[in-house]
Amino acid sequence: MDRTSKSELRKGIIFALLASILFGASTPLAKVLLEKVQPVLLAGLFYLGSGVGLLIWQMVSRLFKKTAKLEAPLKKSDLPWLTGAIFAGGLCGPVLLMIGLSTSAASSTSLLLNLEGVFTAMLAWFVFKENYDRRILLGMLAIAAGGVTLTFSGSTGLTFTLSSLFVVGACFAWGADNNLTRKVSHADPLQIAMLKGLTAGTVNVLLCLLWGLRLPNLQTIAMAAFLGFWSYGVSLALFVLALRHIGAARTGAYFSLAPFVGAALSICLLGEKVTTNFGIAAVLMGLGLWLHLTESHNHEHSHESLEHEHNHIHDEHHQHEHGPLDPPGEPHSHVHKHEEMRHSHPHFPDLHHGHPH
Repeated sequence: MDRTSKSELRKGIIFALLASILFGASTPLAKVLLEKVQPVLLAGLFYLGSGVGLLIWQMVSRLFKKTAKLEAPLKKSDLPWLTGAIFAGGLCGPVLLMIGLSTSAASSTSLLLNLEGVFTAMLAWFVFKENYDRRILLGMLAIAAGGVTLTFSGSTGLTFTLSSLFVVGACFAWGADNNLTRKVSHADPLQIAMLKGLTAGTVNVLLCLLWGLRLPNLQTIAMAAFLGFWSYGVSLALFVLALRHIGAARTGAYFSLAPFVGAALSICLLGEKVTTNFGIAAVLMGLGLWLHLTESHNHEHSHESLEHEHNHIHDEHHQHEHGPLDPPGEPHSHVHKHEEMRHSHPHFPDLHHGHPH
């Protein structure tokens, strides 16, 4: 495997881990804001803050626009996938999470969010036909076992708590969102995250106002918008980049670090106690994440002829001619064609490796 290919694989892992850290930090901080803002309204402010922040970012970036076109814009054919992703992840997911978070400990909620990776993988494998092996399956089972450990209430035995079920529902919604977003991950990640934030945020806030809820003071709105920009907006853009490089199931697995970040901050900042269930779940989820991090997938495979547009450099998979209107420099984005190819190297299910096994 050449250095370029190794670099591309590392990028996907780094993008996923950075996204998980930014999102994980939002859980305990959201717990603090819930003392001042109703859960559904807070979810709307988070997404609206992310959308407005990314819109400003893009407007400022255009003032310093480089000659090369770096990312492909969304196309009409992408809209059904993006619409489904916004509904599942931008509307249903945040509302369910905020309701669950308002009645549960932030540390337990943080670790329970590992189930998003499980649902992401299940949908990726059995609905969208991403490849997987025994190591990946065992990793997901370990994460699921950790999630079940935290779902049961210690005081009532094997009884599901209502707040836990809301969080599980949010995880399923985000699992669907991740797989639908994977379908448009070739396009500009900032544009995708911005549209998600603006749409989901506007709808949620308007619904709250129609229900008679009142907006908090400007200071609280600013805090929610700032947190939403980083933990929802920038985190989502990084997540889209990870989907592009390593696929939905594996991105979901690396994203499982997010609950550990949230749990650590909950214990440090909010004074929550470390329980036995917390420790068992942490070990199980850590094992699952390790199994995914140490995966190696290498076999001979074929590439069919394909024409598409996305950010790329001229590596082994991008040996094409340039026309006079194509942008100079690397990386860049333009419509290009892949010829048929057969070779062998370590790879993940990225934009060019969706072949059957």
